[in-house]
Amino acid sequence: MAQVLEFKLPDLGEGLTEAEIVRWLVEVGDVVAIDQPVVEVETAKAMVEVPCPYGGVVTARFGEEGTELPVGAPLLTVAVGAPEGSSGSGEDSGSDPESSGGSGNVLVGYGTGAPAARRRRIRPDRLDRPVTEAPVSAAPVVKTPVLEAPVVKVLVADASVSEGPVPVVSPLVRRLARQNDIDLRRLAGSGPDGLILRADVDRAIRTAEETATATARAPQAQAQAPVQAQAPAVAVAAAPNGAAAAVDAERIPLRGVRGAVADKLSRSRTEIPDATCWVDADATELMAVRAAMNAATGPSAGPKVSVLALLARICTAALARFPELNSTVDTEAREIVRLSGVHLGFAAQTERGLVVPVVRDAHTRNAESIGAEIARLTELARTGKLSPAQLTGGTFTLNNYGVFGVDGSTPIINHPEAAMLGVGRIMPKPWVHQGELAVRQVVQLSLTFDHRVCDGGTAGGFLRYVADCVEQPAVLLRTL
Repeated sequence: MAQVLEFKLPDLGEGLTEAEIVRWLVEVGDVVAIDQPVVEVETAKAMVEVPCPYGGVVTARFGEEGTELPVGAPLLTVAVGAPEGSSGSGEDSGSDPESSGGSGNVLVGYGTGAPAARRRRIRPDRLDRPVTEAPVSAAPVVKTPVLEAPVVKVLVADASVSEGPVPVVSPLVRRLARQNDIDLRRLAGSGPDGLILRADVDRAIRTAEETATATARAPQAQAQAPVQAQAPAVAVAAAPNGAAAAVDAERIPLRGVRGAVADKLSRSRTEIPDATCWVDADATELMAVRAAMNAATGPSAGPKVSVLALLARICTAALARFPELNSTVDTEAREIVRLSGVHLGFAAQTERGLVVPVVRDAHTRNAESIGAEIARLTELARTGKLSPAQLTGGTFTLNNYGVFGVDGSTPIINHPEAAMLGVGRIMPKPWVHQGELAVRQVVQLSLTFDHRVCDGGTAGGFLRYVADCVEQPAVLLRTL
């Protein structure tokens, strides 16, 4: 007799509390192997595939594609045990995950390494009970070792609302409701077992805004009734900024990667007193050095080196001379935390939005090593396969916005870092070289820095050193 095990959305790490179902990789009736990926989800950090710790037949899935689930919500159920007529022993070994045919591993990235089974469908009549879109109630359901979704009591000042538990898991949902004066007790959750999701709170916010707008416009509409009787009416709706907008205006939820970027940039501008300085530099010699490095042939020739890799190597050398910019601020302790190693982030534009992969221990790498790691992480970013760990922990960020064909920008610091170097496009421009006007390859460099960690003199010294290395790469060689 098969045993039905319930697999819940595991803790994905990095403080993530929810994820959106992007694509199911299995269907009801499919046979899955231990640790086989069963669903692709998008978190605020990255796109990840979630492996199921059990092997057996999928009996139910919870949530359609596009649904946002909190950590601890059911994902699917699996019937574990040999079906009737199969070659397996069919023995039921109890509720322990490992003894029930499971690895016991429920965190993303962990597993037994067992090969994935070939995808095939088992007819319901081959099992000892029907396979349906709902959990099999006749079989015992064994819970995975994932924390149960907590039941949180939210106390409100409205005495007309009776007290009782409110099923909310995500602290982001509670904060969103609190910031917008939404009474969670009045909401009907659309999640499993009435769980209140962020989409429920968003709908309540929109309803409240529409109600407030209609109430505010009612007296105005009555006062303008004689005028409107003489002119054709135009259907408009109040936009959030007070301007008129079409009724069919599109609303795009800020969630997933886009929502995480919005939160991080807003926090940066709210908490960090940033300042920006910039300088134009003659990059002709740097481009010549790169061409010479990439022209090398033979067994000793390494991979091609990009301009971004050279700039990254220059940044690590500059941070060694100006360590104030490789730091963060502990606001609670009122301390500047100066970091010993450089984990260099670089901005990468993808179809899912802007992400910042991190090159670990960049201070220990040469230009070729940095370039190879940048290429590897960029490919993972484009395919949506970066893990949350590869997107966090940076200490300094390099942003090459020149790829978009622009000359300059004022970067927003990647919180909680202390600085970001922006690089514009390298273009032929008139330049005074050795006392004469010439056409040179010119680039604009801009540094945004946290004014709490240093003053303008330090920031200017860092930027000037970077510019000197761009103009005369031999400067970098002298400091190695």
